[in-house]
Amino acid sequence: MAVDPVLELQVAIIARLRADTDVTAIVGSRVYDIPPASGAAYPYISIGYTDYRTEDYDCAYGGEITIQVDCVSTTNSYAQVRQMASAVRSALRDWEPNLPTNALVTLDHWRTDYNRIEGAINHASIRYTAIVEEP
Repeated sequence: MAVDPVLELQVAIIARLRADTDVTAIVGSRVYDIPPASGAAYPYISIGYTDYRTEDYDCAYGGEITIQVDCVSTTNSYAQVRQMASAVRSALRDWEPNLPTNALVTLDHWRTDYNRIEGAINHASIRYTAIVEEP
């Protein structure tokens, strides 16, 4: 049965961040696929925008994933959200997870953007690109 490579990578990233001591020192266990609908306590990390572009060649199947990790804080400065973003980048740097079905070829940090939402919420969007091979 085919398994979505984006879902596999997303699950692996969440597990990695939940296990990283630098990340949990800042957010505790608040690393989510999607934050709770009733509202998450701050600060927290969640998965943001993702996409998958198929790049099949001859007999090789796979594609390129873009996946965003969101860091959200309500402190009065960017300091905490920048520390969160740094911890995420450090946790995922040179990390080569073995996905259960698909094969991760590369996982590269692309960019990190910071912004303030409605004047009270600090946000970092950390974007990665990944190349995967499907069975």
